[in-house]
Amino acid sequence: MSHENKQNILYFESSTMQGLYDCMKAWQVANQKRFLSVSIQKDGGNYCCIALTNPTEVVITDRFGNHAALVTEGQALLVKESAW
Repeated sequence: MSHENKQNILYFESSTMQGLYDCMKAWQVANQKRFLSVSIQKDGGNYCCIALTNPTEVVITDRFGNHAALVTEGQALLVKESAW
């Protein structure tokens, strides 16, 4: 099992919007994760961002709680049994 950090809140800061973008883009490339949402505000002379990522502990299940469910058009279909 992965020992990934379960935290999903991040903080970025830069004196320019381009610098903030570059910092956030570099984080995404290095961590291979998407941001769920971001909030960018000016704080003094800096651009600051609080970002949320998708939590890694979310597990999609079918209506019976079985892991590895496939969700299509609002219905859950069991893909395979899992020993999780």
